[in-house]
Amino acid sequence: MSHVGVPRGAARKRRSLALLTTGVLTLPVLAGCSSGKEEATTSVVPQDVAPAARTQVADGGTVNWAIDAMPATLNAFQADADSATGRITGALLPTLFPLDAKGRPQLNPDYLESAKVVENEPRQVVLYRLNQQAVWSDGREIGAPDFVAQWRALSGKDSAFWTARNAGYERIEKIERGADDLEVKVTFAKPYADWRSLFSPLYPKQVTGSPDAFNDGARSTIKATAGPFRLRDVDKESGSVTLARNPRWWGSPAKLDSLVFKAVKPQDRAEALTAGKIDVADIDPAAAHRITQAARDAGNSGPPAHGPGSGTTPAAALRSWALAHGSDEDAAAEAQAARDEQARAAEAYATEQNDLRGYVVRKSLEPAYTQLALNGETGPLADDRVRRAVARALDRQQLVDTVLKPLGLPATPLGSHLALAGQPGYKDSSGALGGQDTKEAQALLADAGWTQEGALKKTDGAKAGSEGDKQTDKKAEGDKQAEEKKAAEDKKAADEKAAEDKKAADEKAAEDKKNESKKNESKKDDGKKDDAAAREPAKDDGLYIVGDDNKPGEAEGAVTRVIAPAPAAAVQSVALLRQAGHLGETGTSEDAPARITAQDRQPGGAAGAYAPVGTAAPAQAPDAPRGPLGKNGKPLSLRFVLPSGPGSESLRSVGDKIAAMLDTIGIRTEITKVSDESYFRDHVASGDYDLALYSWPATAYPATDDRPIFAKPVPATDGSLLVEQNYTRVGSDHIDQLFDQAAGELDESAATKLMKQADARIWAAAGSIPLYQRPQLVATDKKLLNVGAFGFGVPHYQDIGFKEPQAAGAPANKKK
Repeated sequence: MSHVGVPRGAARKRRSLALLTTGVLTLPVLAGCSSGKEEATTSVVPQDVAPAARTQVADGGTVNWAIDAMPATLNAFQADADSATGRITGALLPTLFPLDAKGRPQLNPDYLESAKVVENEPRQVVLYRLNQQAVWSDGREIGAPDFVAQWRALSGKDSAFWTARNAGYERIEKIERGADDLEVKVTFAKPYADWRSLFSPLYPKQVTGSPDAFNDGARSTIKATAGPFRLRDVDKESGSVTLARNPRWWGSPAKLDSLVFKAVKPQDRAEALTAGKIDVADIDPAAAHRITQAARDAGNSGPPAHGPGSGTTPAAALRSWALAHGSDEDAAAEAQAARDEQARAAEAYATEQNDLRGYVVRKSLEPAYTQLALNGETGPLADDRVRRAVARALDRQQLVDTVLKPLGLPATPLGSHLALAGQPGYKDSSGALGGQDTKEAQALLADAGWTQEGALKKTDGAKAGSEGDKQTDKKAEGDKQAEEKKAAEDKKAADEKAAEDKKAADEKAAEDKKNESKKNESKKDDGKKDDAAAREPAKDDGLYIVGDDNKPGEAEGAVTRVIAPAPAAAVQSVALLRQAGHLGETGTSEDAPARITAQDRQPGGAAGAYAPVGTAAPAQAPDAPRGPLGKNGKPLSLRFVLPSGPGSESLRSVGDKIAAMLDTIGIRTEITKVSDESYFRDHVASGDYDLALYSWPATAYPATDDRPIFAKPVPATDGSLLVEQNYTRVGSDHIDQLFDQAAGELDESAATKLMKQADARIWAAAGSIPLYQRPQLVATDKKLLNVGAFGFGVPHYQDIGFKEPQAAGAPANKKK
């Protein structure tokens, strides 16, 4: 499925920018701030990978695995490394401590016999004992020279190496050979709790030994590998990376002959699956639904009861047949063409559904979470009271239900920024901020100076009886006389026009009466057609504009902007306009206006909505504000940026619901939809937003990996703000200190406690509001084993393959 808005990296799901600010805070007592739900929500959603013993997996075959795009680099430590980089290097290079199904790092026996802290004083020393069979694909043993070269490249001391990060490596003082060639001794200058995160993936010294090899040499190839597969070919023209079984692999041999990663855009994957071009692919809910329907329809005779034409009623079908065989040749030809086109579409859909029966949907929760980000650098959200008001207005359970419930996945709001449910360090710390509370949100806004009275424009401040008042009175008298004269002229012209209109109406009435019998006969012959026409709204149906939100449309190609002010008009507006053909399915005008109100989609309506003449204004909810809030005549309005691509429907749906929730406390929301390509780069990372939805991957090392996400921004010498990866621009010195303490705390329980304290303070700062763990939907060939939705865990590439035929002489399941 699409990963728009997911800043993710390749190594250990490290934080890096890819496609995908502070305020004085009065904190509540943070000790014991948990909502008390951590014990009830720590169960992890299991992997769904069709697990099987190796004896059940056939030898041979090729699996085609979809990736979003060709990797820009095969060096996982460069800034443009992405999820494709991580997927490919995972099968080629050593990972010393891969994560298990609960997100816990586990020693990998294929590379290590042991690894542990052997000294704490005067320095922390970690001793690695390598698997004596571990070798690179060129035959050289994996050893201390590889560790040393990677440390020097990533330590940050040599700027010639273009690295995306050096976390942990900068704390190393030296690396030495141990008692023999199988031992590597690493001494730290400063204690480092997350030492297991280092040297994964581990590159050979041929890659990390020089800036040229590191910067350019490893972008399109890797000179030596040490995994169950080796790199055979990188074909940019066909968009594929081919791996072959590694003959020098010392562990359990790979079951597959080859593994091919193919670049297939998320929106093209359903078509690629039906064509049999791919065997494994992350998919969106729509594609998953089609595969599930195909499996449900297996064995049924006749066409599927869904798809093109399935919603046609018997009456509509009869009407279509009658038109196609009627006496009007032009209408008959048009109707027959439409029937033929629908038949072809239905046949093609049935064929596709038949092809999809060879796949199954594996589902779990992805090790990543989606958050609402509040940009606290400038504007109303620079005030922590406004941020907290936004957070308190949210019904997070409703938002989670929107995304996860339709997929049959557990729908529980996430309670931590630093761990996901099921991980050992998880604790629900959302109590530090508080749950949904409309009254509390309104009180926070009022305390920050945002009121209904503040939204009104102020006068120029002239005093009563002043010279300004006299001049105003004199001008008003002249204006009154001019208006009376103009009204008399307008009345005379109106009377003359009314007389002309009456004469024309009388003539038309006579003509209508003359043709009445002919019309009645026509209605008898084609009553059904008239019924359909009667259901269409008239061209002049007495609509009027409530409020003043009928803004000119934006130029073609511009971003779509949807204004969401406080409630004031009827909810029926969008439905009426869409029936009349003035609105597209997106809710925006297809001809001119691109600005509509987001409240058209929910009770309460919005200023600028359409309603029939005579419609009474809707009653206000008891707790709802009478209008938008403001300060000094300026309304409280937030710019909500969302991606517009085909894979971001769930984000947009969540965004609409958030806008509606904020409307209930008087906050206007301007929704701006931008292309997927520019969403993160040009808006989130650059700070060009007030509200945004994007995701961060989970990590087993929050003290290291999460620190740059929540680090307090600092001013640069040029006046700009250095934010690292804290795109909300909200942070504090205390939070930074807690991260630093945890990173150097070798007692795991003490480090976990520090991270929970940091998380509570991040919640209280209200720059980031976690919503839900992202769903993970993977389509796989039904015959494949040990592959699918891995959740927290990582693939065991050597165990992936097709089912072993059960009977002698049974047809092979392998794909060549």
